[in-house]
Amino acid sequence: MGAFYYIGTSGWHYPHWQGPFYPQDLAPAAWLGYYAQHFATVEINASFYRLPSSATARAWKNATPAGFTFAIKASRYITHMKKLRAPRTSLRAFLAVTQALGNKCGPLLFQLPPRWRCNPERLAAFLRALPKNRDCAFELRDPSWHNPEVYTLLQRYNAAFCIYELAGFESPQIITADFTYIRLAWPRRLCYAARIRIERWQCGQTASAAGKTPARVRLLRQRRSRLCGAQCAGITYAARGRRA
Repeated sequence: MGAFYYIGTSGWHYPHWQGPFYPQDLAPAAWLGYYAQHFATVEINASFYRLPSSATARAWKNATPAGFTFAIKASRYITHMKKLRAPRTSLRAFLAVTQALGNKCGPLLFQLPPRWRCNPERLAAFLRALPKNRDCAFELRDPSWHNPEVYTLLQRYNAAFCIYELAGFESPQIITADFTYIRLAWPRRLCYAARIRIERWQCGQTASAAGKTPARVRLLRQRRSRLCGAQCAGITYAARGRRA
């Protein structure tokens, strides 16, 4: 059974993309529609800093074609301030935004702080509170979380370990769910190196798709054409067996 890959970037509203990617005369309000002509998915990253309103999320949904998918990054209130405490209350506003995206809502990304040590009990309680009808991925920035106990917890709830590369650090390449979420991020000054890294990931994912790929693989990866010259921080995603 074939794999479906969804390739996009982390965010789309970047002024320095105008010229390298967006036409110079294109109004910012039209950027998402233009972006969606070239990519099948995008990660809403600004939601980490400030949640959009449900009306804004519906407008984004309506600005994109059928089959387009939004991944959305959870608010830092949930992951960095509450540190996964009181999930039923802390998740409420975030989940309202995901509902406004309707059938275009894809994976929910929870990025944990880089200096928060592993707390499997807190993670287990949070996983129990997550909606069962959503794909959820966890980017575990502190290496203390990269251990078998955490992987087993994620597997139990079919939550993905987010495979990532950041500032020279590569996380373990662990699959814990029937989908996988991959984030690749490099500073703009490393654009040439980023092109080489993307080629390596592309080869690796092609080999993976031919072998032991989960039922639905989802990556968010930086496009390597014109956008690589404009922004080297990005993401992508893929699916095996059925379309998201």
